[in-house]
Amino acid sequence: MDDGLHRPRHRGRHRVRGAAGVTDGNEVAKAQKAAPRGAAPTVSWILDRSLPAGVLYEDQQCLVFRDAATQAPVHFLVIPEKPIPCISQVEEEDRKLLGHLLLVAKKTAKAGGLGDGYRFVINDGELGAQCVYHLHIHVLGGRQLQWPPG
Repeated sequence: MDDGLHRPRHRGRHRVRGAAGVTDGNEVAKAQKAAPRGAAPTVSWILDRSLPAGVLYEDQQCLVFRDAATQAPVHFLVIPEKPIPCISQVEEEDRKLLGHLLLVAKKTAKAGGLGDGYRFVINDGELGAQCVYHLHIHVLGGRQLQWPPG
């Protein structure tokens, strides 16, 4: 079945190390220590392939990989190749890119067996508990998610 997804060149289950891979459960504390000071090194290393990641999908505009700090049975990130620090800093010119990211997230969720539902999360700034300053969409699923989330 062709789901419209381009499969990654490199497959494998690799753990991402560094700030994004810390699983101590204190995301708020990490967000308070993080600062929007240029490109997030861990994300840059994943994008240029110097840091292995469990890549699920890639194209010219984005990359999808498993989150090392999983919060659900299925948890992956969709990130643009373009270095946008946070959702509050997107511009009108990013409209098509944002739509593309959401469509890729939806297709990857479907391909990953999340037909019964999933959640998209975009953290923004310190109060939004953003600890990696490169725009990314969390896709979580594989269990009943609770509300409210935070």
